[in-house]
Amino acid sequence: MGREPLGIKCLPSISHGPSRNIAYKVFILVFTFFIYMSYHLSRKPISIVKSRLYRKNCSIPAVPVGERNGTECDWAPFDHDDNASTLLGSLDLAYLFAYAVGMFCSGHIAERMNLRYFLSLGMILSGAFTAAFGFGYFWNIHTLYFYIIVQILGGLVQSTGWPSVVTCVGNWYGKGKRGLIMGIWNSHTSVGNILGSLIAGIWVNTAWGWSFVVPGIIIASLGVLVFLFMAPEPSIVDCPEPPHEQGQVEPAEAEETEALIKKGNEADGPKRNEAVTIWRALSIPGVIEFSLCLFFAKLVSYTFLFWLPKYISNKGSFDAQKAGDLSTLMDVGGIFGGIIAGVVSDYTRGRATTCVVMLALGAPMMFIYNAYGSIDMTHSVCLLLALGFLVNGPYSLITTAVSADLGTHKSLKGNAKALATVTAVIDGTGSVGAAVGPLLAGVISNSNWNNVFWMLIASDIFAMVFLIRLVYKEIKLWRLVGCSQELDDVAIQIQKDNSL
Repeated sequence: MGREPLGIKCLPSISHGPSRNIAYKVFILVFTFFIYMSYHLSRKPISIVKSRLYRKNCSIPAVPVGERNGTECDWAPFDHDDNASTLLGSLDLAYLFAYAVGMFCSGHIAERMNLRYFLSLGMILSGAFTAAFGFGYFWNIHTLYFYIIVQILGGLVQSTGWPSVVTCVGNWYGKGKRGLIMGIWNSHTSVGNILGSLIAGIWVNTAWGWSFVVPGIIIASLGVLVFLFMAPEPSIVDCPEPPHEQGQVEPAEAEETEALIKKGNEADGPKRNEAVTIWRALSIPGVIEFSLCLFFAKLVSYTFLFWLPKYISNKGSFDAQKAGDLSTLMDVGGIFGGIIAGVVSDYTRGRATTCVVMLALGAPMMFIYNAYGSIDMTHSVCLLLALGFLVNGPYSLITTAVSADLGTHKSLKGNAKALATVTAVIDGTGSVGAAVGPLLAGVISNSNWNNVFWMLIASDIFAMVFLIRLVYKEIKLWRLVGCSQELDDVAIQIQKDNSL
């Protein structure tokens, strides 16, 4: 895989033995947390700045940079009442479809090149294109094509992050309590969204270009640190690899998994260091169901990610900064949702069932928030926290613990390189939904925001439907385990009676 990174060579040596392995595992978990936090930090500003690019009933035209005094509003070409939401939605579409396409490619590439180089390059380029969007303000650019092209390129390079960090964490950690570990770790998504909102909000009402430039500098700087310090595999720093024993419960792990194992043999299965194809990843039981579920779950999550500040601004008459700050409460709820989903799925051994329960509660919560969330600040705060808990919980669980479980599925026979492709397939499918959701929201919101919420509720229901078969299998497995336990208890009791 390569030699030790230069930065690690310059650090004081860590003693050999268990303490060395533990130190590196903690370092990797914390480092990848900040890495992907910076990805979300850099993609959040567009949702905050939307409220400034177009303000309804604005009568003050855009003016040159040198003549601005902070009171102007709107930004051509997003300054027309008849199509502003559609144009803003096209920015999301360009970014997210490019991200989805890039995701499928990134997983394929990440398995075949040095992960440290791949991730650091992706972060530096992500910083460059994030900052480039902000330069449109300082260079007084009002051409739609400039912003569309920047969004497309930004989406492509941003897709380098997720397969890389999940593969890195999967290489260092086994399957024990994976839901809890990854539930806590995955809070980087919400933390990044919160920080991105707060940073972008500082300049959104004065010089919105800095709302992009500063996050761009942050992620690019972390990209340099990745090049210097990232160790994507334990072997690079002479640490032992974790055991990849059979995990909690892989939802389709009943009869069809056993059939898959018996059907193949060592010659047919992928070798440990051989990259797998997308079609091979799709053949893993559960991948298709969770991918389709994530399509709709991520559609809902990313619609809120890109449009919630504008919805709050329109519905509650807040300015862009206050709406952005208030929207972070959904991410706060999402942090707890991801952790609780991981803990519950570890304890119950039911990833699919945990997702379905939270999705079932999320649909009515969206209706309640739309109806009562703008009554006053108390209602808004409480409902946003609850909404984030239920919406982001399943999304977090699927993109982390479920992807890692399936990426180390026993049918892969210990293949260490399959995780990036499996992760990319699941999250890539979800990213297509993430592209569709904000686009539909931009079009539908021109008529009525209530219709946007009906679209989100329908998507939430579809996400549940695709997991029904896996829930049935989990329940069936619970019954089998329960019957087995009862038989063991009876046998123990018989032994006790015979001994008396």
